Amino acid sequence: MTGSAQESNMDRILQEISAVGRKLEGMDSAMVSLTAETKSICMEIASFQTCVLGLEQRVSTVEAQSASFQDRDQEHLFLRSKLTDLEDRSRRDNLRFLGFPENIEGEDLHGFLRDTLPKLTGITFDPPLEFQRAHRLGPRRPGTDARPRAIIACLLRHAQAR
Repeated sequence: MTGSAQESNMDRILQEISAVGRKLEGMDSAMVSLTAETKSICMEIASFQTCVLGLEQRVSTVEAQSASFQDRDQEHLFLRSKLTDLEDRSRRDNLRFLGFPENIEGEDLHGFLRDTLPKLTGITFDPPLEFQRAHRLGPRRPGTDARPRAIIACLLRHAQAR
């Protein structure tokens, strides 16, 4: 090859190298921009992770408190039923009947008291007496000549009998 042809080839190669260099510079600035955007996205992701971790801790706390509240609700229901039972069994509203022979009431102590008390007192109850509960007090005593057990009863609507 001749010198001018070589120079022309070299010029063309230099022009192509310089075009490639300009393209690389453009790509370099694009890479810098992409790197900055990637760092920004990474920082946002880290921020979101921190928020998510905080929320997970709060949810765990709320779940633990919820379980505690459920336990307390169960305890509250139990104590409420126990209180209701104790109020229902309060001694101050109990009536005590003495002297009724054992087994005179048969199978229905409530019915026996409902029918017998108006006859014994001479009072007509309107509406008829209703008992919340009625039972004999204590265990059955041995022997046929044993003293009869007391009957304990609580009227359902005790105000009507007063």
